[in-house]
Amino acid sequence: MSNPARAQGSRPSYRPGIKYILMLGALAALPAVTTDMYLPSLPTVASDLGTSQAAAQFTMSGTLLGAAVGQLVIGPFSDRFGRRLPLLIGISLHIVVSLLCAVAPGIGTLIGLRVLQGFFNAAAGVVAIAVIRDRFVGSDAARLLSRLMLVIGLAPLLAPTIGQAVASIWQWRAVFVALALIGLVLVLIVWRFMPETLPVERRRTSGGPSAFRGYRVLLKDRHFVALAFIPGLGMAVIMSYVVGSPFVFQDEYGLTAGQYALVFAINGAGMVISAQANAALVRFAPPMNILRIAVPVLLGLSLLLPVIVLTGFGGVFGLAAGLWLVLGMHGLIAANATVMALGNYGHMAGSAAALIGALQVGVAGAVSPLVGVFGGQALAMSGVIIGCCLLMAVILAVATPAYRRGRGAAPESTGAAGPGVQAPKDEITP
Repeated sequence: MSNPARAQGSRPSYRPGIKYILMLGALAALPAVTTDMYLPSLPTVASDLGTSQAAAQFTMSGTLLGAAVGQLVIGPFSDRFGRRLPLLIGISLHIVVSLLCAVAPGIGTLIGLRVLQGFFNAAAGVVAIAVIRDRFVGSDAARLLSRLMLVIGLAPLLAPTIGQAVASIWQWRAVFVALALIGLVLVLIVWRFMPETLPVERRRTSGGPSAFRGYRVLLKDRHFVALAFIPGLGMAVIMSYVVGSPFVFQDEYGLTAGQYALVFAINGAGMVISAQANAALVRFAPPMNILRIAVPVLLGLSLLLPVIVLTGFGGVFGLAAGLWLVLGMHGLIAANATVMALGNYGHMAGSAAALIGALQVGVAGAVSPLVGVFGGQALAMSGVIIGCCLLMAVILAVATPAYRRGRGAAPESTGAAGPGVQAPKDEITP
């Protein structure tokens, strides 16, 4: 196994069309949609299945656990067999499991099925990122990832509302039928329109345990691990907000459910806007240059949160504005850290994308419950967010060349994945 040479030369002639971006964005958003559509139904699930609130919430944690393991398995599989096969298998099994969730007789069965649901639909997220790395590196990849955020960002904006509407008409089990239908639509789109982006000659030929040895290579690369942890800590910031904000805004600040939904949507829009700003910025600055400015700014903004809470400055509007700024910085960090981590691993992009994704889910799943452990109020949420941002800044400074003179911006190619590798024709774009 040898690293292919870096792409050199001119910029790629391939340019993804809007339909292709929408397709990849929809694939990458499937895991989030699976989580967010189901979120409003949690109280009803606990009541109907005669279980505790904690057990019902574990159907959410189980999905994250399944997704973390699923990404680690699907990544090497996609490096060996190409991108389309694991994607079609994963989403097809997501459809089957979603229908089984709709008829689950008890909470134990539902938890187990949700773990499997997360495992199988992880294929969508892994393959979407690997496809980008198959074709692009550097600023081009960062720009495309940022464009995907425009689609992915719709999940927290629309999915809870759609899920609530479906459940209010047909009960919570119908949400899983809706998720199955979404999966069916994605399978048909992939089958008809998505080209294979990993040619046979670039696939990893080894199978079995050796297929997972790539993780050992990745984990020995200190820069890769550091850059892969940064999106994970960013996701931990978001999930700490997600798990804490309902109690903070509704119980502590007295907002109604509708008012809280509006705040949630506005903050989601902030992440989408910043991602689009990043897509413009990477045209003029390398991703690492953006990272080394954005991460300290994020830390500074997070330190304002406890000040707002303790002083009461601006009341609920002050806290909402502070969170909007903090969450918005995620769009300037996650995509850039991801493409920098993937930069040297085009020959094993599936495994690299899987490890990054697993770290995102794993770190977020491990850190976000600390909000409840520390009391679940605004100060607890702010403290956990600050801790994530501080650790992010330390990792960037100590474990990457971001602030080392002459090494802050590693050479980047803006071309396709390798010399002599022509980007496949965009089959969706006329």
